[in-house]
Amino acid sequence: MKPSHYSSPHGIRIAYHYTPGKTERVGLPGVVFLGGFRSNMNGIKARYLEQICKRHGQAYLRFDYSGHGCSSGTFEDGTIGSWAQDATDIIDHIFGQHAVILVGSSMGGWIALRLLLNRTVPIRGIIGIAAAPDFTRDIWHRMSRQDRKILARNGYLEIPSDYTQEPYRISRTLLEDGEQQSVLSKTCTIQVPLVLIHGKQDTDISWKKADDTASVFNGPGTRVILVESGDHRLSEPENLRLIENELTTLSNLDISKDQCRTE
Repeated sequence: MKPSHYSSPHGIRIAYHYTPGKTERVGLPGVVFLGGFRSNMNGIKARYLEQICKRHGQAYLRFDYSGHGCSSGTFEDGTIGSWAQDATDIIDHIFGQHAVILVGSSMGGWIALRLLLNRTVPIRGIIGIAAAPDFTRDIWHRMSRQDRKILARNGYLEIPSDYTQEPYRISRTLLEDGEQQSVLSKTCTIQVPLVLIHGKQDTDISWKKADDTASVFNGPGTRVILVESGDHRLSEPENLRLIENELTTLSNLDISKDQCRTE
């Protein structure tokens, strides 16, 4: 099925698939899948959750950020801030003020937390799947002196990827914006449930990132679930069932007010 497109107020033609909920399940929050860095809305987790939401009669949205998949724009021009804006624009277009649960995979987990801090989207809960907040800072710290010279000279650095034959091109703009979009620099007390699912065998983003995130976004509904055999993708059947169970739990919680305050 071909995706629909939305021309955002910020000049991006966002590709998306939206499944409306059943009228008799109107009380359920919508579900939004936020994909990872250089991924698209057609991945295993995104499609699996779509089927689950259809079965439950729950509204569901998956989409591509600018420069990803079928959306307009060039990947190298994108930043965490611009992709968070894409997410805000399409969620507002589809759901308005209807509460949503954000399911963020890898970079999508960072963007979900960014939306929570920005308070631009009415959030009922967040599920982070191998969430990677502030990963641009991690890239910077891993760079050698020679890498940083190349970055300064060219404006970008190419790093190998385990997922594509082509290397990832990391721009100086992406790294600089990442500092501005950082979410782990200040403690935030939240009432919104936050579930962080992370694989102990993740070689891309250490499972310790989940613990770090939970210590910053602390609240009565913050939980870390470590999957002993899980990798970064967390796309095995048992991983998908775990994500489904957590989504079902969050969807049926009675939460009267979403709030986040910094200390």
